[in-house]
Amino acid sequence: MNTASSSKSLHVIIDQHGSIPLQGVLHCDAGKMIALIGPSGAGKTSLLRSIAGLLPMTTGSICVGGETWFDSQRQLNLKTLQRHVGLVFQHYALMPHLTALEDVALSLLQHPKNERLALAKAWLDKVNITDTLQNRKPAQLSGGQQQRVALARALAREPKVLLLDEPFSAVDQLSRQGLYELLADLRSELNIPIVLVTHDLNEARLLADQIAVMDAGKIIQQGSPFEIYRSPKNARVADLVGIRNRFYGRWLGPDRSTTQVGTGLLQWLATPDAKEGPILKVRDKGRLEAGQLVNWVIQTDGLLLQPIGIEQPISSELNHRVEVMISEVKHLGESSIITLESHASPDIKIRMTVTGPQRANIDQNIKMTLLLDSSWVHIMPLTS
Repeated sequence: MNTASSSKSLHVIIDQHGSIPLQGVLHCDAGKMIALIGPSGAGKTSLLRSIAGLLPMTTGSICVGGETWFDSQRQLNLKTLQRHVGLVFQHYALMPHLTALEDVALSLLQHPKNERLALAKAWLDKVNITDTLQNRKPAQLSGGQQQRVALARALAREPKVLLLDEPFSAVDQLSRQGLYELLADLRSELNIPIVLVTHDLNEARLLADQIAVMDAGKIIQQGSPFEIYRSPKNARVADLVGIRNRFYGRWLGPDRSTTQVGTGLLQWLATPDAKEGPILKVRDKGRLEAGQLVNWVIQTDGLLLQPIGIEQPISSELNHRVEVMISEVKHLGESSIITLESHASPDIKIRMTVTGPQRANIDQNIKMTLLLDSSWVHIMPLTS
């Protein structure tokens, strides 16, 4: 871990009950962004407000850069103004009677009065707000321009943590892309932890170094986007991060037919009470008991669709073939989402996103061969 980054990192431990329950551990290094994702009411904004000191905490601790902002055991609780937080809201919260320049200057009260406008202008220049726009009031600015002003105002406080509460949801796609690029440019220069609340899973995967999945006030998993999507902790996490292909299965134990160590057998079930289903050879981590019911997931990265009869060299990991029929096709711009039905188990449905030349062979009711890469199979206990 980078020592400079670690010395400025954010650590949150929270365990409180009552009307607004929150529970979990959150960590974010300086120069990194963590995205809080989860359904409405999961506690994402409440956690953000707790870090800012806007929502009272009862049990836990918040430390930033070695400085303690809250510690229930020591009865320490710094006020919001003492925490040096930059907070950007979904709907900007700009002062309607002030120009952009005047609004940002309000965040610079720690500086002499004669320096504030010059400093405000420097921050607005940094977020690409022109001189003309700097002298306009919010009603005269577009949504994207208002959000840039709000970001400049938050950064003008020289925060130790930047908190973003769905900052891009109220702007159009073109403005959103520009804000993404701006934030990417600013991150390394700021070198502070950034916490982003978002409902947009693609946004979280695109922007964040880490994702924290929240549900019913609890942080149930934190990790890199790759880790979360490839190895969700349980079925609930898989659902919340939008993994389409989640199935039932029965763990049959080690594969006795091979001398290869670490290979097990997974029976693919259409429902938990099904008695029959295809057998997959997958990695055995030695954590499951034979006969145990499980959930398992596989990403599109672990699936390869081929016309029937095509026999081309494939990876040894692509060790299971399933005869399927395309039952549904949805074209979405440059990609298509297709639903496949297994010939052997029609109740089993697999969803894939296909792009590029693959789309030429895609049409409803066409029969094809689906190859599964066993290294992409991730198994979870059914009761987890």
